[in-house]
Amino acid sequence: MSGGANTRNPMSRKIRRLLKIRFYKWHRYFLPLFAGTVLVLSMLVGCSPSVKDLEAVDYAPLSRDDWKVSTPAKQELDPMLVSELYYNAAELETIYGLLVIKNGYLVAEGYFNEGSIDELSKRASVTKSYTSAMVGIALDRGCLSSIDQKMMEFFPDVAGQITDPMKKQITIREMLQMRAGYPWEETDPAFWDALWSGEYLSDIVNIPLTADPGTEFQYSNLTSHWLGIIVARACDRDLKSFGEEYLFSPLGVNVGDDWNQDLDGYYIGCGDIQFSARDMAKFGLLYLNGGRYDGKQIISADWVRDSLKTYTENAWTIKIGRNFNDIGYGYQWWSARAGDHHFNFAWGHGGQLIVLLDEFNMVIVVTADSFYGKDVHFESWKYEKANLNLVADFIKSLPGD
Repeated sequence: MSGGANTRNPMSRKIRRLLKIRFYKWHRYFLPLFAGTVLVLSMLVGCSPSVKDLEAVDYAPLSRDDWKVSTPAKQELDPMLVSELYYNAAELETIYGLLVIKNGYLVAEGYFNEGSIDELSKRASVTKSYTSAMVGIALDRGCLSSIDQKMMEFFPDVAGQITDPMKKQITIREMLQMRAGYPWEETDPAFWDALWSGEYLSDIVNIPLTADPGTEFQYSNLTSHWLGIIVARACDRDLKSFGEEYLFSPLGVNVGDDWNQDLDGYYIGCGDIQFSARDMAKFGLLYLNGGRYDGKQIISADWVRDSLKTYTENAWTIKIGRNFNDIGYGYQWWSARAGDHHFNFAWGHGGQLIVLLDEFNMVIVVTADSFYGKDVHFESWKYEKANLNLVADFIKSLPGD
């Protein structure tokens, strides 16, 4: 019967064979792909913490008298969102500390890997935001008359060697905004070597401008260090003692003993400052509260407002994560958006953060391995991104209006 049918209708045999081949190909190539996709999705779903997992997370602040403590629930913050934040933090390899401050209360605290409540290490470029604060204090105290003063007013020892007339036009304002024209040191091996040399006054002369002052954002560590030298020279004090009198002591914080100095004796204004996570949170709270801390106006409210404005949009173009968008720059402070929420932040190498969420009256602090050293510097990015995205993802999860 079958032979007769095929003889009578040879096309049906070809059609069945073709369908069989196509089914085989679909089965051979796409079914495993489909199965693999289902497996991956099931694994991803399986990796999400359960309610029981989240309820087991302990992020209660440690008992000390340097902070008022509370709970997320009492400060109208969803405890489960905070639990998920700390659950995810525990999976990271280089994070040291994570703090959440809400309405002036420390509501969550945790330490991981090498971190502890007293842990001190170099906070890298978070230092830049402290240097910016000291520029503002120098203005408040009359050491500086204006941020439109020229940079070279404070470097008469090298000004006579300047051959590029554009360098003589650089203002403190442009330095604060990273628009002085000096390059990002990581763009050239010679500039990178100069950054690690420890001899920085001659670099004002020797490193060329790669943009006219005021025209382009270029992240320059040396520019921030020179800002610190300007404060020291204008106020006739070294940066550390100036900071201790007018910023650190009023906040009740202690800067670590290992804040490095350059070969000319100036404290590094672009990096290396040391504070505990709790002390960094006090600095964040100072800025969140418009320069006031414990009832005292430590920095003028105008300076804080101006520092947190965005003068350069799209300042950082390297992709960080899905919830790290619209990255801008102020006066040595960054800004960004996660979902519908805007935030400002001090940012240091390795993923050190002091995050200001004015919308929620919240400060978030992250301390981490800074990967300090010329040889290990470039090993950090994947770990740094993980720390940054931890915070951005949490911010995105917060409720909107």
